[in-house]
Amino acid sequence: MTKAILLLCLVLLLIKSSSSKNTLPIGSSLSVHHHSDLITSQDNTFTCGFYGFESNAYWFAIWFTNSEDRTVVWTANRNTPVNGRGSKVTFRGDGAMVLTDVDGMVVWETNTTSTDVNRAVLLDSGNLVLMNAKGKILWQSFDYPTDTLLPSQTLTKSKILISALREGTFESGHFSLNYNSINVLTMIYDGPEISSVYWPSPDPGFNVWIYGRTSYNSSRIAVFNNLGVFNSSDRWQFSASDMGFGIKRRLTMDHDGNLRIYSLNESTRSWSISWQAIAKPCDVHGICGRNGICIQGEKQECSCPPGYEWSNTTDFTLGCNPTFKKTCGNSTSFGFLELPHTDYYGFDLNYSSPISFEACRDICLGDCSCEAFSYRLTGEGFCFAKSALFNGFTSLNFPGTIYLKVPRGMKTQSILAGSKPTCVDTTITIMVGSPSMYASLKKRVKWVYLYSFALAVGVVEALVILFGWWLFSGKNELLVNLEYGYRMISSQFRGFSYQELKKATQDFKVEIGRGGSGAVYKGTLEDERVVAVKRVGDVSGEFSAEVSTIGQINHMNLVRMWGFCSEKKHRLIVYEYVENLSLDKRLFSSSFLQWKERFKVAIGIAKGLAYLHHECLEWVIHCDVKPENILLDHAFEPKIADFGLAKLFERGGQNSEFTKVRGTKGYMAPEWAHNLPITAKVDVYSYGVVVLELAKGIRLSSIVAHEGEEEEESELTRFVKVTKRTIQQGNELCIEEIIDPRLGGLFSRHQAAKLVEIGLSCVEEDRNKRPTMDSVVQILMDCEHEM
Repeated sequence: MTKAILLLCLVLLLIKSSSSKNTLPIGSSLSVHHHSDLITSQDNTFTCGFYGFESNAYWFAIWFTNSEDRTVVWTANRNTPVNGRGSKVTFRGDGAMVLTDVDGMVVWETNTTSTDVNRAVLLDSGNLVLMNAKGKILWQSFDYPTDTLLPSQTLTKSKILISALREGTFESGHFSLNYNSINVLTMIYDGPEISSVYWPSPDPGFNVWIYGRTSYNSSRIAVFNNLGVFNSSDRWQFSASDMGFGIKRRLTMDHDGNLRIYSLNESTRSWSISWQAIAKPCDVHGICGRNGICIQGEKQECSCPPGYEWSNTTDFTLGCNPTFKKTCGNSTSFGFLELPHTDYYGFDLNYSSPISFEACRDICLGDCSCEAFSYRLTGEGFCFAKSALFNGFTSLNFPGTIYLKVPRGMKTQSILAGSKPTCVDTTITIMVGSPSMYASLKKRVKWVYLYSFALAVGVVEALVILFGWWLFSGKNELLVNLEYGYRMISSQFRGFSYQELKKATQDFKVEIGRGGSGAVYKGTLEDERVVAVKRVGDVSGEFSAEVSTIGQINHMNLVRMWGFCSEKKHRLIVYEYVENLSLDKRLFSSSFLQWKERFKVAIGIAKGLAYLHHECLEWVIHCDVKPENILLDHAFEPKIADFGLAKLFERGGQNSEFTKVRGTKGYMAPEWAHNLPITAKVDVYSYGVVVLELAKGIRLSSIVAHEGEEEEESELTRFVKVTKRTIQQGNELCIEEIIDPRLGGLFSRHQAAKLVEIGLSCVEEDRNKRPTMDSVVQILMDCEHEM
């Protein structure tokens, strides 16, 4: 009887194992006909089999079983799909796994013949392996990545991630990530006509040390681990914003040329971006093809300039073709099409500085191979003659203009040779790509609107220039006053001279604050804007480049940066002036905030941090969130100050990690003391301390000694212990005993309880138990109007 029961159990076990097959024995096959012919990893995370994407095209692939769109992470035959009839994968007796099409032609096979391979197994890591009887791996899909790297999969000198050609296909595209000849991981655009490195620097001779990397890296190996952390032997390291165990992730070289970490939300089965390499999409080379222009804004778009049309409206990487014939002729045969705030990277025939606009124009007119010239006026004239037009971009922050060489008689908005800027009406219509660049939906815009705006700006500039010319005289007066004109009409982020800021602050007379990174002075610019000017001490890295990046971050709950000064030993940052003091002065004083303002401040700080952590393309970690760094405007809307400075101060030479503890005692997360990797969760901890102080109305970060106790502890530690003990004992938490007694009971009980609950969860010792800032925003918003 006992033997019968054991036999029955064994049969049931075999049935169960065969219904969730993760092993394919030698001599077996998978047919495209049978949709149940699949190999599934033991934990059901990954599935391997035939993946049909189009009507009659199939790939032998591995995908995430439970993602909404069955996201593919590897394909054997990415560029040669097989027929939906008769195709199969056979695990032959000689140990080779072979994919054949309907006509029996071998499309793909493993290099494992004449070995003792006896089974294929799909591991829980997503790795398809061929093993022998002893369990030794003789072949693995991890050695042949396509566009995706999975946790525990290595990237070595012999491996390369290649993007898909476009969204919705598996065909190899033009963007790749791999180790270059000097042992540094780089991203490259390798198109039909050109090949161009665009990350970490487009300059072929770039200094790797500036980017915290090293070329002394003979091992050339990188790994993406289960925590969401990527480490490379060239010292490049980054991590997912939701770093920690238990989340399914993938690192993908996307079709738009950006490298991203995706995290799977298993409840919605959808992916979210938890890290990306490129902050500005237009920094990716080749994204809009030859002659194409990438328009940098809230959403990236591709367009053709007037007089050009798309080579292929379904693939913008193929670029634009001129509608006119390019020929050589005398200088009177050509004019120039003016595109403000636009440039084409690279392919410079020559570079000249200082130089006048007319001289720069004549250089291009005199060279038959010149297709355009770029002219910038930032103190002196810079001239770049272009032999080819790749990697075009438009950004309002770019100070130069590109002038495209066109036949003189072409009807378009142009600058004719030997004349001042003139405009001819045009109705040329161009096709603009969708934000994803390859979506089927297209929209049409008319360049006449763009150039009407440019014309209006040009008129204002001309008036300023004429006024300056009338007021001053001298050899180089035109260049000086043209730059002055640009300054007069623009209030966007820019560089300031030290003398400008010295004058604006009356020789740094009125100090309005002082912190670990420097003193802050009140000032008034020439355009009457009131500003706060911050002196900063020694900084590492490229100060101008880093501050320029921070200056592009804009959110209503972040203090706006207007510009900077980097002149000799002087390093200053110009911020908007926020008039209602910092949070500490309005919370811990007799003129304290009422409950409505406190809850508003809690939501605003959360929104600002959520933007930095989850939406801002730079993925900024503040590292010093405290009441002193929260400023209040006239409506008591909070604005976070000093964001981005941690990155600026801590980019230490050859290392991109934080090299020393940053922050303020009492608001610092335990990670700093335990020497753990620093993530956005350190800001969540600091936010929790601030939130509990908003509720309690006192400094919880201060250290106190209690009678009869030898050891000192912070008010925060004692408060958290008492509150948690009360909750764990099942006692009803009396919110009136927690909330600031100065409020006299005038507060929302529900909001107060929720704020305390959030604060406690944010200051958890285990960072994995702390919430993300976007989830905090959602919770607070849900009870914003409850009283």
